[in-house]
Amino acid sequence: MTSLDLDTTRQGTARPALPRPYLVWLAGTRASLLGDAVLYFALGWAASAHGGGTGALVLTAITLPRTLLLLVGGAVGDRFGARRVMIAGDAVMLTATLALALAGSGTDPSPWLLVTVAAVVGTVDAFYLPAAGSMPRSLVGEAQLPRALAVQQAAGQVASLLGAPLGAVLVAAAGLTGAVLADAGTFAIVLVVLVLVRPAFEVERSPRTEGLLAGAADGVRVAVADPVLRSALLLTAAAACFLLPVVSLLNPLLAREHGWSAGAAGLIAGGQSLGVVAVALVVSRRGTLRRIGRGAALGLCVAAPGIAAVALAGKAGVALAVAGGIVTGAGSGLFACHIGPLVLTGSPGTHLARMQASLTLVQSLALVVGNNALGTLADAHGATAATALCATGTCAAGLTGLALKPLRRLRRP
Repeated sequence: MTSLDLDTTRQGTARPALPRPYLVWLAGTRASLLGDAVLYFALGWAASAHGGGTGALVLTAITLPRTLLLLVGGAVGDRFGARRVMIAGDAVMLTATLALALAGSGTDPSPWLLVTVAAVVGTVDAFYLPAAGSMPRSLVGEAQLPRALAVQQAAGQVASLLGAPLGAVLVAAAGLTGAVLADAGTFAIVLVVLVLVRPAFEVERSPRTEGLLAGAADGVRVAVADPVLRSALLLTAAAACFLLPVVSLLNPLLAREHGWSAGAAGLIAGGQSLGVVAVALVVSRRGTLRRIGRGAALGLCVAAPGIAAVALAGKAGVALAVAGGIVTGAGSGLFACHIGPLVLTGSPGTHLARMQASLTLVQSLALVVGNNALGTLADAHGATAATALCATGTCAAGLTGLALKPLRRLRRP
């Protein structure tokens, strides 16, 4: 068996099932993720009634506190435990969504009410996301962690796909109040799940004598000092800068540039999602590559030709773009299914939530830079040129990852 072979079971031995507490937790959190997608659509729709400025303000009210407080949120998760932080976050969001449903019933919600709720969402996210990212480490053993995260990736992708259409249906049928109540229901579900599910594996917490700001700074220090984690964060930044904007920003611009319909852009996005889900399901069944760092880098190398196909599909038509989208999604899924367990198993037990916070922060900042730079380039030289740059950048990042010693030599536990 070569170092790049997928993990397989011994002859005649069945692969053990993932622990039931993890599957129950996963079902609850994916339901909550679906509810969040519904809420984001509903907030955006309600804000659009007050104009573009209000819409931008609502989005900023989510993004700004989440970005500013992420590192502190990671320190809180490591201090008090991921489960406790998630329970507190779900309780706050259940209260906030019920209050929004009550205040918005019968009337159009005011802009400031929407901004206030958005700010609560962003603030809770800053504490909730690092805790949720580190929670699988306390529910499954390290040997099953890559498969567990692959299942989580596939389920999350499906929830994201269904969220916006479901939000549109709920808003059309029951207005903002109906959509918000649906989200409140998912928070109630995951709150019950978190109360019932108990961690099966002990995770060491950071010392209580350490201040939260000092703990946040120490998380950054560990991420920068550790060669494996530092390399993983750099690859994540590259993926956020060159790979993620293809899905969210450049696909619609390419469709307009080539005279394609909105349906064609949706088909390309659907192909990308299909590729992600397909690879995640394979990894959940077979496991990651033994050289887990090399697997993450290979994901970017696989995605690069898919992005190039999307960029060059103008004359060939939508079919080539959809095929390129599937390949792009497959590479993205391969990257995500390896980088997640790499960071989670490579992080010290006392820094799990802080490493997840660093990962999220790096991705968010790189995505902001990438979206703005690529949007400017597309305005000046066309979406095809911007997408071709993404293909080049993704390929260069993948090849660099293959050459980095900390990742090239890293084996899966």
